[in-house]
Amino acid sequence: MNPLKLDQQLRGFLAEDIGYGDRTAEALFTVERAEAVIVAKGEGIFAGTQVVNQLYALLDSDIEVELFVRDGEQVKRGQQLARFTGPVKSLLSGERVLLNLLQRMCGIATLTAKAVEELGDPSIRVCDTRKTAPGLRMFDKFAVRIGGGANHRFGLDDALMLKENHIAASTSIAAAIEKARAYAGPMAKIEVETTTLDEVKEAVAAQADVIMFDNATPEAIRTYLAYVPAGIKTEASGGITMANLRQFANTGVDFLSLGFLTHSVVALDLSMLIQKGEGQCK
Repeated sequence: MNPLKLDQQLRGFLAEDIGYGDRTAEALFTVERAEAVIVAKGEGIFAGTQVVNQLYALLDSDIEVELFVRDGEQVKRGQQLARFTGPVKSLLSGERVLLNLLQRMCGIATLTAKAVEELGDPSIRVCDTRKTAPGLRMFDKFAVRIGGGANHRFGLDDALMLKENHIAASTSIAAAIEKARAYAGPMAKIEVETTTLDEVKEAVAAQADVIMFDNATPEAIRTYLAYVPAGIKTEASGGITMANLRQFANTGVDFLSLGFLTHSVVALDLSMLIQKGEGQCK
């Protein structure tokens, strides 16, 4: 993750939650110090070491951080993941933002790892989509990589992708690719969404760099691939779930884009627990 962007976003998240001040913590504590730990209440893949290290550094430089896990490491129920020592007020004020981010990131990494395992075909890259929570795309996509997946484009400025509505407004796939190529220049990759064999053939003739098979069955994908030369990458997307994922193994497609990795994730349950404090509250 870009540390400058991470810094910017964490500041915004903390400002949103703390507002003009943590009234509860300020009412109870002044200079008291405490030790707190993050404990896993479920099993999964950990993701978010940069978040752990940077969030409390922004909030209070007096907080000491110890991490007991690394990104990509399997964690077990009851395992301590990190320890924090410092002012009670700051520990409590940053707790919810930290847990919200870590729980989601760990959940995405865990789900991605399960998808890669379920597919069982290392020749096909499991990818995410732009179906991420607004404001959390960098975190979501980082977690996908930690889980063993790959990132599709990060935003509309990342690559040229001609989808159904772009093509409909441009009269044809060939016309859309011609306009896109003239605008972007020869170094840019152009991907085209297709839904029929005729559209696949048109995309091949127009020299698309990547062809997406939208809502195609494994059988249809095998049929389409017979018409796609080796120099063109292929992607399948739409209608793919954990229940039918294995059916897409050995189809020959290069990428599978799975929206559910980020839009339907279940957070990994984590808790922060104060272990001991020093001094008295107000």
